[in-house]
Amino acid sequence: MNFGSVGSALVASKLRVALVGLLVVGAAVGGALALGVLGAPSVMAVDNTFGDVTEETTVIKTDLVVSNPNPIGVGLDGVSVNYTVSMNGIEMAHGEREGVSVASGNSTIDLETALENEAIPPWWTSHVRNDERTVVAIDATVSSELLGRSASFEREHEIETDVIGAFDSEETRPVNADSPLTSDPVLYINETRGEWGAVTDDEMPIDMAFVVYNPNLEPYVITELGYDVTMNDVEMGSGATEREYVIPSHSTETVALTTVLDTPRLDDWWVTHLDEEINGHQVSDLRIEFYAVIELPTGDELTVPLDELTYEETIETDVFDEGGEVGEAAESGGDGEADDEGTDDGDGSDDDTGNDDDSTDGSDDDTDGNDDDSTDGSDDDTGDDDDDDDGGLLAMT
Repeated sequence: MNFGSVGSALVASKLRVALVGLLVVGAAVGGALALGVLGAPSVMAVDNTFGDVTEETTVIKTDLVVSNPNPIGVGLDGVSVNYTVSMNGIEMAHGEREGVSVASGNSTIDLETALENEAIPPWWTSHVRNDERTVVAIDATVSSELLGRSASFEREHEIETDVIGAFDSEETRPVNADSPLTSDPVLYINETRGEWGAVTDDEMPIDMAFVVYNPNLEPYVITELGYDVTMNDVEMGSGATEREYVIPSHSTETVALTTVLDTPRLDDWWVTHLDEEINGHQVSDLRIEFYAVIELPTGDELTVPLDELTYEETIETDVFDEGGEVGEAAESGGDGEADDEGTDDGDGSDDDTGNDDDSTDGSDDDTDGNDDDSTDGSDDDTGDDDDDDDGGLLAMT
């Protein structure tokens, strides 16, 4: 017996059986495609969390939940995933992967991308220009070359903040020099106002106004009103007025000051914002301190810290709509459930600044010298508290 011939025959027989099997499977798949029985995989949810942060980049961890409605898996080379995250129309992240294996049912695809921190300043500029509103849009598409089909997932999340709204106040605050050269209060600040100016890629001005009352018998001069701005102790800007203001006796004068934040420094702030060891996960402290250089009627000048005017605001951003995890050490988010397309409104700001409305002119007496608590120096605290709506950005690359 020729054993070589028998062996060859057996091998040929197995090859024929395998080939027939492939043809049967191919025909079945082709028939299913022709009849529209097989469906394309779809993206059910996109869950994001922050990873490691350096001075240059922020790692974004992404879980894409893909649903395959077919009873069989879809091949390695035939499925690709493409996703984009934009904020106010600015693309913050883009990623794609080809050759994805998707089993029947739900599968989670783990991705990591790097956000360039230098993308933060352009986004924040657009945020301020849009009245401190940001629309975060997620677009994801899964495509099957084998099936010749694709499915898209879209979601929008609106974020609002009010960084300087609480600066507007009619609370009367004394200016004390703590100097033997004069008696206190030297002046009163009866009102403060602030609004964003024209922001650029280089600077973000806040136009401020201070209504100052002079309770003295002689005019006082504010030769300089200065400021220092920090966010999580990162220096964001400092400066002072370029002209002097004369405050007549028993009169008020409005002092204008433009506080300027350095836009490029926002990426430095961003690193601290995500550092949970500083203030907690995605939490920042904004602080603006003021000082005044006051010329007395004697010609002496005093530099007076305006501690009563210090503006503080706690900013929390729920970047990935994590809810209760903001302010804490965030764990990897996402439960893999389907997330319908829609718009979410994100709240995230703690406003600890109480605005007290006073109808006083800040003096202890009227201009005729009579004491009148309803008009001069009264402490009428109405305690209006504003809850700011701070959200953040949803950033991936």
